[in-house]
Amino acid sequence: MILTTIEQITRWDIKKMAYFRELPNISYISRLPDVSSNEEYITVKNLFKRAKLRTDIVNIITAFNYYQVEDNQRPEVVASKLYGDPELDWVILITNNITNVREQWPLSNNDLYNYMLDKYGTEQSLSSIHHYETIEVKDEYDRLVVPSGLQVDSNFTVTYTKFDNTLSTISPVKQVTNYEYETNTNEEKRKIRVLKPAYLSAVITDLRNIMKYDQSSQYLNQTTKQSYNPNLTGV
Repeated sequence: MILTTIEQITRWDIKKMAYFRELPNISYISRLPDVSSNEEYITVKNLFKRAKLRTDIVNIITAFNYYQVEDNQRPEVVASKLYGDPELDWVILITNNITNVREQWPLSNNDLYNYMLDKYGTEQSLSSIHHYETIEVKDEYDRLVVPSGLQVDSNFTVTYTKFDNTLSTISPVKQVTNYEYETNTNEEKRKIRVLKPAYLSAVITDLRNIMKYDQSSQYLNQTTKQSYNPNLTGV
């Protein structure tokens, strides 16, 4: 299962993002059909080893800017634009806690449309109702009665007291189509935060240190450890 996952990811992602080159290795028991002994290993990336920003840096609000990802902008393009180096795309990803680029990074407009067709089946289905949500309502004193964006039933109502002590019942509900839902979800993904260049060197050094292995029974070197081999013990 681990090897299958690694094969699926490395075929696409290791070519595309330098982030995976920062991951340490595991010398894993080979499951390939042409192995000649129980002691053959294959070196793969340790996808379970993750680095994150230090809490003290995360808590420095001024260490980050907000950035709007443009259409067709991949992480390496953003890194090149902000840091002058496309291979620092992994800093962009870690800063935003992105572990799956295909699902967590915004799709291009064309890819989004194709994704919606695959998901909902037909172009007509894109105009079907996905859910209902509230519209913002304020009273005569500009006090918030109903916030916007709450997912509710189609027959949702709310009753509140007006300034003349009379009760008012309203149904502040709007339809959200499949197209609108997927578009809005994708647009939210465009809003990312980016580390300011002044903090870049310290963060890169810190993250690379986190990726190094500590001494253990599996330790081979700072970037590689060997998995347990039950074939050698007969277990």
